[in-house]
Amino acid sequence: MNQSEIHNRLSKLFPSAGLVLEEIQPEPVCRIPREQLVEVSALLRDDPSLHFDCLMCLSAVEKGPELHTVYHLYSIRHHHRFTLRCIVAKEDAVMPSVSTIWPTAEWHEREAYDMMGIQFSGHPDHRRILCADDWEGHPLRKDYKSPESFHDIPLTNIFPPDLPL
Repeated sequence: MNQSEIHNRLSKLFPSAGLVLEEIQPEPVCRIPREQLVEVSALLRDDPSLHFDCLMCLSAVEKGPELHTVYHLYSIRHHHRFTLRCIVAKEDAVMPSVSTIWPTAEWHEREAYDMMGIQFSGHPDHRRILCADDWEGHPLRKDYKSPESFHDIPLTNIFPPDLPL
């Protein structure tokens, strides 16, 4: 099944979700409201004709005033791919966790939280994964300012102040 066929199937099953297939390269992306993410994800995993049993990657992207979470899915049985994208405002950066659907999301969501500041409601272990627990800020945000020191350890040689983003 190709992305367009999968999108059409989902649109029929979730007509009020307003799913949009963005025809971008290298492959289309299905934009989905966060309120529908868990329900649609469960169907993508559980429907025998879809059987998306693998969350290959969960990424977080900052675009202006928005944060995007991108879910790259793969069906080992059917050898097809599908990509979901949810968009939230930076001021309301909360997404539902899909870790009950794809357990590997636990680590991906922790990284997205740590680096970009997206909260994942319902996550079983919602804490930083790369930075220290008491680190301030989210280093991959475009407005992030590197600290000069951390626990009295100078960081200026590690993170030069003129480092381009």
